[in-house]
Amino acid sequence: MDLGELEHHHAPKPTAEDGLDVTGRPAVEFPEPTPKTSHGPARVIAVCNQKGGVGKTTTTINLGASLASYGRRVLLVDLDPQGALSAGLGVAHHELELTVHNLLMESRISADDVLLRTRVDGVDLLPSNIDLSAAEIQLVNEVGREQTLGRALYPVLDRYDYILIDCQPSLGLLTVNALACADQVLIPMECEYFALRGLALLTDTVDKVKDRLNPRLGMAGIVVTMFDSRTLHSRDVMARVVEVFGDAVYRSVISRTVRFPETSVAGEPITSWAPKSAGANAYRALAREVIAQEK
Repeated sequence: MDLGELEHHHAPKPTAEDGLDVTGRPAVEFPEPTPKTSHGPARVIAVCNQKGGVGKTTTTINLGASLASYGRRVLLVDLDPQGALSAGLGVAHHELELTVHNLLMESRISADDVLLRTRVDGVDLLPSNIDLSAAEIQLVNEVGREQTLGRALYPVLDRYDYILIDCQPSLGLLTVNALACADQVLIPMECEYFALRGLALLTDTVDKVKDRLNPRLGMAGIVVTMFDSRTLHSRDVMARVVEVFGDAVYRSVISRTVRFPETSVAGEPITSWAPKSAGANAYRALAREVIAQEK
């Protein structure tokens, strides 16, 4: 990917008067989704970035909760041994007897054995804890090791409209499992210049999985996080991301906000913790945009 000389390419600040959104493109309104009369089969989305601290888990939780608020049934899969997704939903994951690790490594364990209802109406969880860190090594000698997660999720696909998989910040075997069973990849990207370079490695991995393991794998989109419209740097990076990736960049942008750290401590999504906040509105807008892709 040729990233060009970003520091010499200064983007003007888009304004509502221009008819432009914060990505610098003509503004588009996504309508309130119509309610679902039936559910499934699920659209499986791997939320993926090999760099940590980009808002991946925050996006998984809040996009999931926002999709559920529009009447979609959602399953969240915690595929990170740190268990941040589980903790962010108020689950005491260190104390759990059964987690995604058991689901992947023990054939007698089904998704229903591991599944938890969350505090969020319409959102279920397959939780994880540090036990999952052993799975990378344990899976190496398994036959069909890249399809282990897909086989485990197959029996519950018809129950949900969306399955969002929170991947760990690496491109190891667990992340490959997520990509091998996903319909699409959603990439949260911190609005920093160096994050652009990491995208090249990630999109290369996605292309390899598509070529060798999962021909249906597509791009849901790139969601820009930690955006600050007041800074020239943020606007420059945004302009470059849109220039390189075009319509693959979601129009919904997640700005920097103090509310997100509070919600991870509270153990609930920002959409219920601070429903009128800019962060909650941004994730509801992203959910509308994701749902609009269904057609």
